[in-house]
Amino acid sequence: MIQVSGLEKTFGEKTVINNLSFSLVSGEILGFLGPNGAGKSTTMKILTGFLKPSAGSVSVFGHDVLADPVAAQKKMGYLPEGAPAYEEMTVLAFLEFIAEIRGFDAQQRRDRITDVVRKMSLQDVLTQKIETLSKGFKRRVGLAQAIIHDPAVLILDEPTDGLDPNQKQQVRALIQSLSKDKIVIISTHILEEVTAVCNRVIIISEGKMVADCSPSALEQESRYHGAVTIRLEEAHREAVLASIRGLAEVDSVDVASVLVGTCDLTVFGKQGVELYPYLSRFLTRQELVPLGMFQEKGRLDDVFRRFTVSEGVVGTDLINDAAATERSAAEKRQAL
Repeated sequence: MIQVSGLEKTFGEKTVINNLSFSLVSGEILGFLGPNGAGKSTTMKILTGFLKPSAGSVSVFGHDVLADPVAAQKKMGYLPEGAPAYEEMTVLAFLEFIAEIRGFDAQQRRDRITDVVRKMSLQDVLTQKIETLSKGFKRRVGLAQAIIHDPAVLILDEPTDGLDPNQKQQVRALIQSLSKDKIVIISTHILEEVTAVCNRVIIISEGKMVADCSPSALEQESRYHGAVTIRLEEAHREAVLASIRGLAEVDSVDVASVLVGTCDLTVFGKQGVELYPYLSRFLTRQELVPLGMFQEKGRLDDVFRRFTVSEGVVGTDLINDAAATERSAAEKRQAL
């Protein structure tokens, strides 16, 4: 497990991380979120032993990162932002170098390289110098080196940055397949990645934790949770909008133009109203068939802005869920 206790980091008079504490157990995929400058990359550098904290401690499977960094780092695979590598090396030479310094013998090196090349689809670029690769391929090489020793902990800073949609899906599937017996920490600005991959979310703002919960709990904090979005032809917009706004069960309606000739009406119900079946019956009575209609689960970008734009605002429900997460983690640790 990973145990982070009272972590702090200051640069001069600026506090970048402020009393950050959390624990993780195998099987958890943590989405680590925050605006630019919130302290995400700094936290990851401390977890991996590349930066020394000003206060607090980090333990990785019983190894203190500050007191015994090599033992802790043996447990970790790390992909920093930008995927730095030796640009003058070929992909194969670089992976052979990484496997060698990880302590594998010749046969083990061949086996591990074959495995990561297959997983990251690097067969066609093995003999190319890294400096000649596209950003997406460089990212895949960075991921390959991070998993080459089959680590117990994966720390990934923007792992899908620069990848096309197919490659993103491949990497997300890889992370999920690896996470069954590993701890995975992902720092990302792509909020859809959180719901696609992660089973836990921590948001930090100005170095402080402002949320610790599951992605579904985070979605439920959104004002869009339970709202219904109806896609209509633009010609029907005003008539339907006026009718819906007049319904007793409706609190408000947001309107957005989407594709040419169409619009979305996002309808918010009053507290306690099951809005979707009610609106479905209403549209049927109006003999109107919408182009599309769905109930919103909640929008992470909405919650993210709310928890990071206003300084010091913390959701009570999320903090309560954090306590539940900690209890669940404790139960897992006892089971182990």
